[in-house]
Amino acid sequence: MLIHPCPCGYYNDPKNECSCRPYQVKKYLSKISGPLLDRIDMHIEVFPVEYKELAGKTINRSSEEIKRNVDKARKVQIRRYANETARYNSQLTPKLTKKYCKLGKSESQLLEKAFKKLRLSARSYNKIIKLSRTIADLDNSEDIELRHLSEAIQYRSLDKNFWNV
Repeated sequence: MLIHPCPCGYYNDPKNECSCRPYQVKKYLSKISGPLLDRIDMHIEVFPVEYKELAGKTINRSSEEIKRNVDKARKVQIRRYANETARYNSQLTPKLTKKYCKLGKSESQLLEKAFKKLRLSARSYNKIIKLSRTIADLDNSEDIELRHLSEAIQYRSLDKNFWNV
C-alpha cells in the first residue's frame, strides 16, 4: 500500500519542497486512522531514485539469490512450527510469539524504550517481535539480536513520524 504524506506528495521529501499548509497535511493524514496503520506490518519511507543511481554499476543481489534466502527462511519456520497451528512467523499468536521469539535483556530494554518513545500499541509490539524473528531467520540467526530488533523497529516508526503532525 502506498500512502503519500500530503496532497502534493512532498512532505518530508529531502529534495522537493512541500507546498501544503500544516493544516492540509494534518487533514490529509487524518484520513488514515491509527488502528488501520497498526494492522500494516511494515511502514517504509521511500524517496524517488535519481537516474545516476539507476544507471550506476551497483552490485545488487539477484532476484534468484533473494528468493533462495526467502525460501530457506520459510523452511526454517515450517520446521520450527511443525507441531503448532502456525506455519510462519506472521501467523504466530501472542502465546506462540512468547514461546518462539524470546528476547535477551538488551533486546527487551530496546523494545521497551521504543514502545514508550513511539507510543506503540500492543498490536505493534507483537508485530515488531514477529518481524524481528523473520529478519533473524533471513539472517540465518537462531536468536533475535539487537540488529534484527532495531531493523524491525525502524519499519514501524513512520506512523509516529507522520501521524503526529
